[in-house]
Amino acid sequence: MALSGRSKEEFLRRFMRPEHGIPGHDAFSALFRIIDPGGLGRVLTRLAEDWSRRSGPDVIAIDGKTLRRSFEDASERVPLHVVSAFAAGARLTPGQVRVEGKSNEITAMPALPDIRGGTVTAGAMHTLRPTAEQIIAKGGGCAPALRGDRGALRDDVRYHMADPEYAEKMLCLKDAGRDHGRIEIREATVCHDIDILRDRHHWPGLQAVGKVTAVRENKRGQNTDTRYFLLSGKPDPERFLKTVRSHWAVENSLHWVLDVTMGEDSLRNRKDNGPENLALMRKLALNLARVTPTAKKESMRGKLMRAGWDNDFLLKLISSASNLAKDAKPGKIQTR
Repeated sequence: MALSGRSKEEFLRRFMRPEHGIPGHDAFSALFRIIDPGGLGRVLTRLAEDWSRRSGPDVIAIDGKTLRRSFEDASERVPLHVVSAFAAGARLTPGQVRVEGKSNEITAMPALPDIRGGTVTAGAMHTLRPTAEQIIAKGGGCAPALRGDRGALRDDVRYHMADPEYAEKMLCLKDAGRDHGRIEIREATVCHDIDILRDRHHWPGLQAVGKVTAVRENKRGQNTDTRYFLLSGKPDPERFLKTVRSHWAVENSLHWVLDVTMGEDSLRNRKDNGPENLALMRKLALNLARVTPTAKKESMRGKLMRAGWDNDFLLKLISSASNLAKDAKPGKIQTR
């Protein structure tokens, strides 16, 4: 940051007047260590909410990621683990929340934008009643996966969908595709007739249950995976399968980009609020790059490199946040 600031000092002076020149490495380090992540997170959420509103309801995937090199041996500090929300259609990150360890991921829910009309998907670790209640209260739908330790609920859903009495009432769809050297056949099944499950378990907003069976075949062999889901709406199989598949965008379009393009797992920021604040800044940079149009399709790596080389493109990227800057209220970002 200090090197970039010195190399672009003339450009930066168009927006600010640093009386003592561009800050050094230690100044940037101290700044990000003391900034309140809550305030910076609200900036991220507010920007993403404005952009997402233009694209309409979306599938928002909730998933966690560990910043592997943010640990500190001297203080026995474990690596930072953050749970992020990712709008799959808009490919934007509206929020993240810090958790002390991956075992606590199930208790964390990042700030969500306006999700009215949208659907929140989550891994099995987030299949909790309070989470479902929070999403329903915000006017959104949810499609959480059922994990094995849900015990009676998962077993009842599995037996219900295998019961011949309901076979004719289920809606099914088969889909096939070839990608990354493998063939995958997916079968989505949705059951809307679930009065017995609703009466027995009283799950918040439950209106249907679903099942996805995926058969994957590659040169190493074949494997089958079956997952069950609780649905707060009554989607047809096509929409249900699309929603479930959209969840993986958080891995491919967020976590993969953070690691491969931005090298997040190799970064050693580890003191105080530094790791969390810089994780927020990386997501903000990705959001800005994604909403900035280019004349032709350009990779995320290309956009970020061009922002470093081309001041005109950097100005165009920064201006994507101009509406927020005009409406921002003082005191949103604070230091402790």
